[in-house]
Order: sequence, then structure tokens, then C-alpha cells
Amino acid sequence: MSDSDSFIEEVTEEVRRDRLFGYMRRYGWIAILAILLLVGGAAWNEWQKAQARDAAQALGDSIVAALALDERAARAQALSEITVPNPSAQAVLDLLAASEAASESPEEAAKRLMAMAEREGTDPVYRQIATLKAVTLPGSGLDVDTRRTLMEGLARSGGLVRLLAEEQLGLIDLETGDKTAALDRMMQIVADAEATAGLRRRATQVIVALGAEPPETARIDQSGAAASQ
Repeated sequence: MSDSDSFIEEVTEEVRRDRLFGYMRRYGWIAILAILLLVGGAAWNEWQKAQARDAAQALGDSIVAALALDERAARAQALSEITVPNPSAQAVLDLLAASEAASESPEEAAKRLMAMAEREGTDPVYRQIATLKAVTLPGSGLDVDTRRTLMEGLARSGGLVRLLAEEQLGLIDLETGDKTAALDRMMQIVADAEATAGLRRRATQVIVALGAEPPETARIDQSGAAASQ
């Protein structure tokens, strides 16, 4: 009985082995293909990461080299000649180039900033920054009505951009002789909880220059700043 059981077990094991080898011959290529796909996918992913890293490093090196030039015009030109991989990188380059050109050619800088703000694919945050910089550039060539319209659009957004736009609207009010409107805007900025210390301080200076008393919030901020100094 023992020999018979052992023989049956050996036969059964041999059948299982033959069946396993049969499955492997029939479906083994699927497992091999899956392994190749996994390895190939991992290699492709690492290659893409390396390419992106190299491209980012090359872009950074180009920007640093451009900003290291002695002349502003040369820096602006060098920045303009850099090839970028996406709209966000292009927006950063445009902002840098406009900053370099602002002192010598404010109108050209403002045009470049507005073109960037209107360009398809530019991130909203870069649109807002470009519009603010264009409006605040002395000698930008933008008339009062255009600047007011642009800032009113930003004032309807949220966060700090809204308050910075309100500050510019207040300065435009002063420019056009509407001191009451300017004072009201500055008072609202000082009282706004989202206003930064620097923005609140600038608004307070305008309020004092207009001969008005700043809100209690501004006086507290100023005394705190003086104490810290």
C-alpha cells in the first residue's frame, strides 16, 4: 500500500509539473511582456525626469548668465533670446525683461507686460502681476482711463491683488484731483484685515498727507513698527 501510494503521488506530481510547464509555454510570454513593460516604463519615466531636470537647469543657467551682464539693455536682450518650454516660464522671462527695460524704455516695458497679460495660456497670477507692473511704471504711456479700467478689473479679484489695485485707484484719484475718493480708498485699505503692514503704512502716509486722521488700526501698526525698531 505504501509503494502504491508513493507511486500515485509521483504520478500526480508529474502530471502537475507537465501541466505547469504547459501553462508556462502557452502563457509565459504574457508574464515576460508584463515584466518588460514595467521595466521599460520605469526607465522611460526616469529618462523623462532627467530630461526635465536638465532643461530646468539649462534654463536657470541661461537666466543667471543673462542677468550677469553689465548693461540693462543687454540683459533685457539676452532674456528675450532665451527659449522656454512653457507659457509660465515665458511669463517669468517677460517679467524679468520688462524690469530690465523699465528704466530706459518704460513704454516698451509696459507694452511687453500688457502683451504678456493678454497672451493666451498665461497663468492668472502672472497676468495680474504684469498688469500691476505696467500700470505702476512711471512713463508707461498708459492714459488715466486705461489705467483705471485695468485696476478696476483687478480690484474685483481677491486677496492682496485686490488691495494693491485699490491703492493704485486711490493714487489715480489723487492724480485726477478727486481727493475725497482717494481718501476713502486709503481709509478702506488701512481698515482691511488682508492688508499687509507695508501696504497699510503707505496708505496711512497718503491719509496723513491729505490732512486726515488715520484709523486706529494704522496708529497701532505704526506704534508697533516703531517699537520693534
